[in-house]
Amino acid sequence: MPHHGNEEEHNSSRDQSSKRDEPVIRDHRKVDPVTGEARHPEGGQAASEADSDGDALAQAEEILNQVEVPAEESVAQGTEAAAAAELKNDLLRLQAEYVNYRKRVERDRAVAGEMAVIGVLNSLLPVLDDLDAARQHGDLADGPFAAIATKLENALKTYGLTRIDETGVEFDPTIHEALIQQPGDDIEVDTVSQVLRSGYKSGERVLRAAQVIVAVPA
Repeated sequence: MPHHGNEEEHNSSRDQSSKRDEPVIRDHRKVDPVTGEARHPEGGQAASEADSDGDALAQAEEILNQVEVPAEESVAQGTEAAAAAELKNDLLRLQAEYVNYRKRVERDRAVAGEMAVIGVLNSLLPVLDDLDAARQHGDLADGPFAAIATKLENALKTYGLTRIDETGVEFDPTIHEALIQQPGDDIEVDTVSQVLRSGYKSGERVLRAAQVIVAVPA
Protein backbone atom coordinates (compact mmCIF):
# COMPACT_ATOMS: atom_id res chain seq x y z
CA MET A 1 0.00 0.00 0.00
CA PRO A 2 1.51 3.25 -0.98
CA HIS A 3 2.69 5.39 1.85
CA HIS A 4 2.30 9.12 1.91
CA GLY A 5 3.99 11.58 4.18
CA ASN A 6 7.19 11.60 6.18
CA GLU A 7 8.58 8.15 6.76
CA GLU A 8 10.32 9.14 9.96
CA GLU A 9 7.08 10.38 11.50
CA HIS A 10 5.43 7.14 10.49
CA ASN A 11 8.11 5.04 12.12
CA SER A 12 7.99 7.14 15.29
CA SER A 13 4.26 6.76 15.53
CA ARG A 14 4.61 3.02 15.07
CA ASP A 15 7.24 2.79 17.81
CA GLN A 16 5.10 4.71 20.23
CA SER A 17 2.12 2.50 19.46
CA SER A 18 4.27 -0.55 19.98
CA LYS A 19 5.48 0.77 23.36
CA ARG A 20 1.93 1.39 24.48
CA ASP A 21 1.03 -2.18 23.62
CA GLU A 22 3.97 -3.58 25.69
CA PRO A 23 3.11 -4.50 29.31
CA VAL A 24 4.58 -2.25 32.03
CA ILE A 25 6.31 -4.12 34.90
CA ARG A 26 6.83 -2.24 38.16
CA ASP A 27 9.32 -3.58 40.71
CA HIS A 28 7.99 -2.84 44.20
CA ARG A 29 10.62 -4.90 46.03
CA LYS A 30 12.06 -3.02 48.98
CA VAL A 31 15.48 -4.66 48.60
CA ASP A 32 17.47 -4.37 45.42
CA PRO A 33 18.19 -7.98 44.29
CA VAL A 34 21.49 -6.94 42.73
CA THR A 35 23.09 -4.69 45.36
CA GLY A 36 21.21 -5.94 48.42
CA GLU A 37 20.59 -2.33 49.50
CA ALA A 38 17.23 -1.09 50.76
CA ARG A 39 15.14 0.79 48.27
CA HIS A 40 13.28 3.95 49.17
CA PRO A 41 9.55 3.95 48.44
CA GLU A 42 7.79 6.80 46.84
CA GLY A 43 8.58 9.96 48.68
CA GLY A 44 12.13 8.62 49.14
CA GLN A 45 13.47 11.99 48.29
CA ALA A 46 11.48 13.52 51.15
CA ALA A 47 12.71 10.77 53.45
CA SER A 48 16.25 11.39 52.25
CA GLU A 49 15.80 15.06 52.94
CA ALA A 50 14.45 14.20 56.41
CA ASP A 51 17.48 11.98 57.02
CA SER A 52 19.66 14.80 55.80
CA ASP A 53 17.96 17.14 58.21
CA GLY A 54 18.44 14.59 60.99
CA ASP A 55 22.11 14.30 60.15
CA ALA A 56 22.39 18.07 60.18
CA LEU A 57 20.79 18.22 63.60
CA ALA A 58 23.08 15.48 64.84
CA GLN A 59 26.08 17.30 63.45
CA ALA A 60 24.94 20.55 65.05
CA GLU A 61 24.48 18.79 68.38
CA GLU A 62 27.91 17.24 68.07
CA ILE A 63 29.42 20.63 67.34
CA LEU A 64 27.70 22.10 70.38
CA ASN A 65 28.96 19.23 72.47
CA GLN A 66 32.44 19.82 71.17
CA VAL A 67 32.17 23.46 72.12
CA GLU A 68 31.19 22.51 75.65
CA VAL A 69 34.00 19.99 76.05
CA PRO A 70 36.72 22.54 76.75
CA ALA A 71 34.58 24.06 79.49
CA GLU A 72 34.08 20.64 81.05
CA GLU A 73 37.75 19.90 80.67
CA SER A 74 38.53 23.26 82.23
CA VAL A 75 36.33 22.44 85.20
CA ALA A 76 37.92 19.02 85.48
CA GLN A 77 41.38 20.50 85.20
CA GLY A 78 40.46 23.12 87.77
CA THR A 79 39.25 20.40 90.12
CA GLU A 80 42.41 18.39 89.56
CA ALA A 81 44.54 21.50 90.11
CA ALA A 82 42.70 22.26 93.34
CA ALA A 83 43.16 18.67 94.50
CA ALA A 84 46.86 18.82 93.58
CA ALA A 85 47.26 22.11 95.44
CA GLU A 86 45.52 20.69 98.50
CA LEU A 87 47.72 17.60 98.36
CA LYS A 88 50.81 19.79 98.06
CA ASN A 89 49.70 21.83 101.09
CA ASP A 90 49.14 18.62 103.04
CA LEU A 91 52.61 17.40 102.12
CA LEU A 92 54.16 20.73 103.10
CA ARG A 93 52.28 20.65 106.40
CA LEU A 94 53.46 17.08 107.04
CA GLN A 95 57.00 18.08 106.16
CA ALA A 96 56.86 21.04 108.56
CA GLU A 97 55.44 18.81 111.27
CA TYR A 98 58.20 16.26 110.67
CA VAL A 99 60.89 18.97 110.79
CA ASN A 100 59.45 20.32 114.03
CA TYR A 101 59.22 16.81 115.45
CA ARG A 102 62.84 16.08 114.50
CA LYS A 103 64.01 19.35 116.06
CA ARG A 104 62.02 18.60 119.20
CA VAL A 105 63.51 15.10 119.40
CA GLU A 106 67.03 16.44 118.91
CA ARG A 107 66.42 19.13 121.54
CA ASP A 108 65.01 16.59 123.98
CA ARG A 109 67.95 14.29 123.32
CA ALA A 110 70.38 17.13 123.95
CA VAL A 111 68.58 18.09 127.15
CA ALA A 112 68.54 14.47 128.28
CA GLY A 113 72.28 14.20 127.63
CA GLU A 114 72.92 17.43 129.48
CA MET A 115 70.85 16.33 132.44
CA ALA A 116 72.72 13.02 132.53
CA VAL A 117 76.06 14.88 132.64
CA ILE A 118 74.74 17.22 135.33
CA GLY A 119 73.58 14.24 137.37
CA VAL A 120 77.07 12.73 137.23
CA LEU A 121 78.73 16.05 138.11
CA ASN A 122 76.41 16.61 141.04
CA SER A 123 77.24 13.14 142.36
CA LEU A 124 80.97 13.99 142.22
CA LEU A 125 80.74 17.33 144.05
CA PRO A 126 81.19 15.77 147.49
CA VAL A 127 84.34 14.03 146.18
CA LEU A 128 85.66 17.40 145.01
CA ASP A 129 84.91 18.85 148.44
CA ASP A 130 86.99 16.07 150.02
CA LEU A 131 89.84 16.80 147.63
CA ASP A 132 89.69 20.49 148.56
CA ALA A 133 89.77 19.64 152.26
CA ALA A 134 92.71 17.28 151.75
CA ARG A 135 94.56 19.90 149.75
CA GLN A 136 94.02 22.51 152.49
CA HIS A 137 95.45 20.12 155.03
CA GLY A 138 98.48 19.44 152.83
CA ASP A 139 97.58 15.82 152.09
CA LEU A 140 97.61 16.41 148.30
CA ALA A 141 100.70 18.54 148.07
CA ASP A 142 102.60 15.74 146.34
CA GLY A 143 102.44 12.06 145.58
CA PRO A 144 100.25 9.75 143.45
CA PHE A 145 96.99 10.88 145.04
CA ALA A 146 97.71 14.49 144.10
CA ALA A 147 98.21 13.39 140.47
CA ILE A 148 94.95 11.42 140.53
CA ALA A 149 93.06 14.41 141.97
CA THR A 150 94.45 16.66 139.26
CA LYS A 151 93.48 14.22 136.50
CA LEU A 152 89.94 13.95 137.87
CA GLU A 153 89.49 17.70 138.06
CA ASN A 154 90.84 18.16 134.51
CA ALA A 155 88.54 15.43 133.19
CA LEU A 156 85.52 17.11 134.76
CA LYS A 157 86.49 20.41 133.15
CA THR A 158 86.00 18.80 129.72
CA TYR A 159 82.31 18.45 130.64
CA GLY A 160 82.06 22.20 131.28
CA LEU A 161 82.55 22.06 135.04
CA THR A 162 83.96 25.30 136.44
CA ARG A 163 84.70 26.29 139.99
CA ILE A 164 83.19 29.33 141.77
CA ASP A 165 85.82 30.36 144.30
CA GLU A 166 86.87 33.92 143.51
CA THR A 167 87.28 36.46 146.29
CA GLY A 168 87.21 40.24 146.09
CA VAL A 169 84.34 40.14 143.57
CA GLU A 170 80.91 41.67 144.00
CA PHE A 171 78.44 39.48 145.77
CA ASP A 172 76.05 37.82 143.30
CA PRO A 173 73.09 36.02 144.88
CA THR A 174 72.75 33.83 141.78
CA ILE A 175 76.12 32.16 142.41
CA HIS A 176 76.89 33.04 146.01
CA GLU A 177 75.32 31.97 149.27
CA ALA A 178 76.16 34.44 152.05
CA LEU A 179 76.71 32.63 155.35
CA ILE A 180 78.33 35.53 157.21
CA GLN A 181 78.26 39.29 156.68
CA GLN A 182 81.03 41.49 158.08
CA PRO A 183 81.48 45.24 157.78
CA GLY A 184 84.50 46.14 155.74
CA ASP A 185 86.62 49.18 155.34
CA ASP A 186 86.47 51.09 152.08
CA ILE A 187 83.70 48.84 150.80
CA GLU A 188 81.08 50.45 148.58
CA VAL A 189 79.19 47.31 147.59
CA ASP A 190 78.78 43.87 149.11
CA THR A 191 81.94 41.95 148.30
CA VAL A 192 83.00 38.32 148.71
CA SER A 193 85.81 38.36 151.26
CA GLN A 194 86.23 34.59 151.83
CA VAL A 195 84.97 31.34 150.25
CA LEU A 196 84.00 28.70 152.78
CA ARG A 197 82.93 26.10 150.24
CA SER A 198 83.46 26.33 146.49
CA GLY A 199 80.57 26.46 144.14
CA TYR A 200 80.37 24.90 140.67
CA LYS A 201 78.81 25.63 137.32
CA SER A 202 78.29 23.52 134.22
CA GLY A 203 78.26 25.96 131.36
CA GLU A 204 75.75 28.61 132.41
CA ARG A 205 73.91 26.32 134.81
CA VAL A 206 74.78 26.78 138.46
CA LEU A 207 75.13 23.37 140.05
CA ARG A 208 75.85 24.71 143.49
CA ALA A 209 76.28 28.23 144.84
CA ALA A 210 79.49 29.05 146.67
CA GLN A 211 79.16 29.52 150.43
CA VAL A 212 80.94 32.77 151.24
CA ILE A 213 81.62 35.48 153.81
CA VAL A 214 80.45 38.88 152.55
CA ALA A 215 82.04 42.20 153.42
CA VAL A 216 79.40 44.93 153.52
CA PRO A 217 79.83 48.70 153.64
CA ALA A 218 80.25 49.94 157.18
